Amino acid sequence: MQLPFDPATYSSCIRAEIPAYDELEERVASATGGLDARRILDLGAGTGETARRVLAVHPGASVVAVDESAEMLSRIATPRVQTLARRLQDPLPDGPFDLVVSALAVHHLDGAEKRDLFGRILAVLQPGGRFVLGDVVAVERPVAPLTEGYDKPDSAEDQLAWLRDAGFRARIAWRRDDLALIVAARP
Repeated sequence: MQLPFDPATYSSCIRAEIPAYDELEERVASATGGLDARRILDLGAGTGETARRVLAVHPGASVVAVDESAEMLSRIATPRVQTLARRLQDPLPDGPFDLVVSALAVHHLDGAEKRDLFGRILAVLQPGGRFVLGDVVAVERPVAPLTEGYDKPDSAEDQLAWLRDAGFRARIAWRRDDLALIVAARP
């Protein structure tokens, strides 16, 4: 189920719903530093905010941006970004990638779909590559508004376990309310 986000107003709406949105995006980009990333995969890319910030950290890189909304992807006007309209449950683009990022998208998958996605991400990452996930996580008192049947956050701890089961070395790098930044390395 895809909610009809309006690409023209998405930026202001997401900032109103998630007050720490810009901090989360900045932390996602910052967590990619120190890695020589030439080819990057952005999952749930939306209008390209994460891709823009990550490209600022990796100016020699190119990004493959995946989102199920072609309308959202049409807002990305960066020449180093190739867009693909597909769902996160669909096969990932052919790797290898040095870096995979995702901000505020994976929480739309249920637990089984997250576990499956984490295994598929590991498969397209180069050895030594990194997956940076900034997302809504399940907590006792959520701050971000959730839509039943569309938003399916799981705890950060469960996601760490699933990432480790997939073969990643994973850690929580930051938390604030119901947001978490998880950094996972492929050995």
